[in-house]
Amino acid sequence: MSESSIPQNGNHLLASLPPDDYRRLQPHLTLVELPQGMPIYDADGPVKYVYFPINALISLVNQMKDGSTVEVGIVGRGGMSGITAMMGEETSTDRAIVQIPDGGMRTTLAVIKEEFNRGGALQNILLRYMRTYLKQVAQTAACNATHTMEKRLARWLLMCREHVGTNDIRLTQEFISEMLATRRATVSTAASALQMEGLIEYRRGFIFILDLKGLGEYSCECYKVVKDEYERLLGPLG
Repeated sequence: MSESSIPQNGNHLLASLPPDDYRRLQPHLTLVELPQGMPIYDADGPVKYVYFPINALISLVNQMKDGSTVEVGIVGRGGMSGITAMMGEETSTDRAIVQIPDGGMRTTLAVIKEEFNRGGALQNILLRYMRTYLKQVAQTAACNATHTMEKRLARWLLMCREHVGTNDIRLTQEFISEMLATRRATVSTAASALQMEGLIEYRRGFIFILDLKGLGEYSCECYKVVKDEYERLLGPLG
């Protein structure tokens, strides 16, 4: 696809830029499709492009020697992929794949680094985003180690919903089990528990959040901790 044809507020970080800063960046932004399962980066692989998702969701996963994977973070409309490549070495610390399909804005890492090195608004925004990203990764590790699968699933669905901006989430139980590093049967049991509480409805390939407030109350504290930190530093996603 060609040059940006959507408003910058499709992605929260871009929307946070002052008009002059965004106009300088806009000619380098391209609107692209992000289909489910699309690989973005390999772990320790080069980062040539960065993505600002709109309603897509990118999963950052670690793969173990036995082939199993676990999700360590997500990037949605509140973020930018490839943030660790801004920290010196232009590689990704994790494997990144599209979890929920939609679109996003893409540009080269070189363009972002050049704008970052100006020391203006983008630098300030990305430094604050780095802090929220590190908080998310740390809280995810703590959550996976200490909370029940039902509460972890509730937290994960809330995060997905916040970053794609809809209560209808296109996800299979198989994909969820890979991201949460557990068996599909375990995810099925947890999803059934949430469904029995009237919080979600699961149909083949889709999860519908029926009671957002109730799901938030059911979830562990990890979702709110990450959400509060993001809003403190970057403002609400809306």
